[in-house]
Amino acid sequence: MIGRVPARERPAPERRSLSPAALYEHAIRRDEAVIVSTGALTAETGQHTGRSPKDKFFVKEPTSQEAIWWVANQPIAPDKFDGLLQRVDEFCDSHEVFTQDVFACADPRYRLRVRVVSELAWHSLFARNLFIRPNADELLNFEPDLTVVSVPSVKADPKRDGTRSETFILVNLARRIVIIGGTEYAGEIKKSVFTALNYFLPAQGVFPMHCSANVSSGGSDVALFFGLSGTGKTTLSADPSRRLIGDDEHGWSDSGVFNFEGGCYAKTIRIHKESEPEIYAATEHFGTILENVVYDPRTRIPDYDSEKLTENTRAAYPVDLIPNAVLSGTGKHPSNVIFLSADAYGVLPPVARLDEKQIGHYFLSGYTAKVAGTERGVTEPEPIFSTCFAAPFLVLPPKRYADMLIERVNRHHAEVWMLNTGWVGGPYGVGQRMSIAHTRAIVRAVVQGKLHGMPTHVDPVFGLSIPDQVPDVPHEVLDPRTSWPDPEAYDRQAGKLRAMFEKNILTIGKSASTSG
Repeated sequence: MIGRVPARERPAPERRSLSPAALYEHAIRRDEAVIVSTGALTAETGQHTGRSPKDKFFVKEPTSQEAIWWVANQPIAPDKFDGLLQRVDEFCDSHEVFTQDVFACADPRYRLRVRVVSELAWHSLFARNLFIRPNADELLNFEPDLTVVSVPSVKADPKRDGTRSETFILVNLARRIVIIGGTEYAGEIKKSVFTALNYFLPAQGVFPMHCSANVSSGGSDVALFFGLSGTGKTTLSADPSRRLIGDDEHGWSDSGVFNFEGGCYAKTIRIHKESEPEIYAATEHFGTILENVVYDPRTRIPDYDSEKLTENTRAAYPVDLIPNAVLSGTGKHPSNVIFLSADAYGVLPPVARLDEKQIGHYFLSGYTAKVAGTERGVTEPEPIFSTCFAAPFLVLPPKRYADMLIERVNRHHAEVWMLNTGWVGGPYGVGQRMSIAHTRAIVRAVVQGKLHGMPTHVDPVFGLSIPDQVPDVPHEVLDPRTSWPDPEAYDRQAGKLRAMFEKNILTIGKSASTSG
């Protein structure tokens, strides 16, 4: 049984560490997916086209219960976990399942051996693409440090099992087992490993981060990009003049930064060859998995513009398909840390240098804002605060992660910046989206050190230090107040957003004081 009886002793058919070609065959044979014209494999995930954070629970047990941030995480009793685990075991014992043994963490000193057991063949290929692939010698006598089991056909009974719905993601940190059921969305596998690392690594002195990372061609200048969906994290880190370390999850140790993964999980909605050539090319590769991408049933040509199934269409592929990727997945200590916030209120400056107090404030805030819906006449944006830019995956109280960031920034003399990739000259519906050319120019100036020592002026509402000049960016763009046609309207809107920040930080502080 999972976590109790070695997988090799199970009587049911089990496919272990199969190649992409073999997994293609099984996925097609089992009607799980189809091959599109580019050679990629595409699958639909049914009703779940994204993660189900409200269905995620941690087993409340002695070794971890005092450490977990229970204000934001849901407990489940050990006996409830055992009951669902038994049904998962029974399913795996009586059905064909697929096992993929992989690594998480590019730095060998912190490497986590992960065994992913899945009902679906394409989930096994997903795990192979997204994590670090062991060689043949490393697969010999592989014993996992963490086991993740994904069986969509096993569904919970909320009354019996103590879950919210038939979907469940249960994390048992003591036994190092995650069981997933009632959902075919493969991203739950990826983020379950990230969640576990957010618990295990701080105890080893490593700061786990939900960020992308790149480095100069010479390897001397590493930059980190924190940001929520839609803020430009992937786009801005995928700079052809720099090398990509990783696009989503990293650790910061005493030696530098390292990627947690060996692949990329890129959004593909409205992707085009001209705007994102490297990612687009990766989507056309044999072995790549497309999730919920619509295709022509006759020609099998993918339609990346279609949102018929979901806006959250994805491609999962090995990072070595990106030509300028750092294949070691490692880099030196960062010189620059960048927080990306797409401010749909149009009041944050395009770039600001943060002091220590502001670093903690804006990291804990994890702010962005999504634009209004399609309803006519509605232009009010909606703020999103995701603590540490990673709220769904935090296990420990958020101050623990914020303190680790500030300590490392101070020790390694990194500069921290906040960029507004949202609106200028007014809120959404009135102002304009920040020019990508201007944002790229700002990032270029930051990573090339052109803003180091640049004189600044202080924004009166947020107290942010705005550089007086940025090469290739008009002066009037840098000061958001002067870009608004009505400065008093800016003051009102800026004051409103500042109050939202303060209320959110107060909530985090209260929850942290009651955690445990």
